[in-house]
Amino acid sequence: MLTALQFAAEAIAPIIALVVIGYVIKRIGMVNGSFCQIANKLVFRLFLPASLFLNVYRIPDIGSIEIGYILYALAATLLIFLLGIPAVYFFTKHNDRRGPTLQATFRSNFALVGIPLAGALFGTEGMMIASLLSAAVIPLFNVLAVVSLSLFSGGTKRPSAKSILLDILKNPLIISIAAGIVALAVRALLVRGDITWRLTDVGPVYDVLSYLSSVATPLALLVLGMQFEFSTAREMRREIVFGTMARVVVAPLFGIGVAFLFFRNHFSGAHFATFVSLFATPVAVSSVPMTQEMGGNTPLAGQFVVFTTLLSALSIFIASFLLRLAGVL
Repeated sequence: MLTALQFAAEAIAPIIALVVIGYVIKRIGMVNGSFCQIANKLVFRLFLPASLFLNVYRIPDIGSIEIGYILYALAATLLIFLLGIPAVYFFTKHNDRRGPTLQATFRSNFALVGIPLAGALFGTEGMMIASLLSAAVIPLFNVLAVVSLSLFSGGTKRPSAKSILLDILKNPLIISIAAGIVALAVRALLVRGDITWRLTDVGPVYDVLSYLSSVATPLALLVLGMQFEFSTAREMRREIVFGTMARVVVAPLFGIGVAFLFFRNHFSGAHFATFVSLFATPVAVSSVPMTQEMGGNTPLAGQFVVFTTLLSALSIFIASFLLRLAGVL
């Protein structure tokens, strides 16, 4: 099994490399700002929805889901979100920066880094438990992200509950997750009826979804590098420090610490590996195109992805090391 530090370094190295490549591509004039906006729109409306649909549909067996650790993960994520609202409100005066900063507090890169990390920490069982959790936590991430960006939209008019609900219902990522859940339920019904047909039997359709899915993360990271500006980092350093520390220090301490102190006897090592993957990993790459689509501060959202990715290797290592010392992992 890879050590936590080795895995964290290997997991973030390709992410940083793609961001750097994107940065270089923009600096040598291969692309312009219009390309970045169009690419982000494609990621948000086409490639990421395909990826999320397949992530849900590929869950092995919905009937084997344990509810306890899922409820804890959802409750902890929701509480971090609720505590983050007043914190970001008082920490920054810029309304358009509050939404991306609030996203940084609760929204981890669970699908890209978290699920493989759980496997590295606890083998096949860890990866399976993390995959099952993704069916619940990824929809929650996206709903809370829409709420975050709607609450602090940057405009002078305060959004109504109706407008926030409409934003949630129209969000392509949420629609794709809902479609994945429906497809998963249909598959379960087919299993009960001893019907062997699956979506994978429709080869061209499944292959197209797989191709679109494979584009999502690399393109999102390349565009993130194209949009990265060091001057932005200096200008927004107050928000960057706050959001980054919330993601790599506060979230792991709260999410993993509460589970260890109060529920240690209820959760297994595989569950704790999943909690490390959920609470100690960096901000989700998908937060950037979503921020752009909803009118938030896109450069700040990109800064959070970069800085939390750089620092998350340390938070993952410390969390894993302490849990191993305690005999949990």
